[in-house]
Amino acid sequence: MTEKQLLLVEDNELNRDMLSRRLKRAGFHAQIAEDGAKALALIESERPALVLLDMNLPVIDGWSVCRQVRANPELADTPIIALTAHAMSEDRDRALEAGCDDYATKPVDFPALLEKIARLLER
Repeated sequence: MTEKQLLLVEDNELNRDMLSRRLKRAGFHAQIAEDGAKALALIESERPALVLLDMNLPVIDGWSVCRQVRANPELADTPIIALTAHAMSEDRDRALEAGCDDYATKPVDFPALLEKIARLLER
């Protein structure tokens, strides 16, 4: 399997390290952004196959990042999975309304996340 380039946008260092290691073991190469501004720059320059996007980010929040990606015709098809500690149904709805394709709560159920990634990369 060839490595798929993902972008992991996570400001928490422990979450970032754990997820990036697990993604690598699953055969993915994950670029890292610690805030929304860096995420937007990397999405534009690197065109990742998929974005794992924390919603509570410094500089620009995840909802704004998602809306800006969706507003750009060249990037609008980029699959985005929201990552958030907020587990209420309103939070899921808010992420989907912002344009996220799917949603995962923290702590991340990694096997379920891999299924979501696979499904979105297949489309």
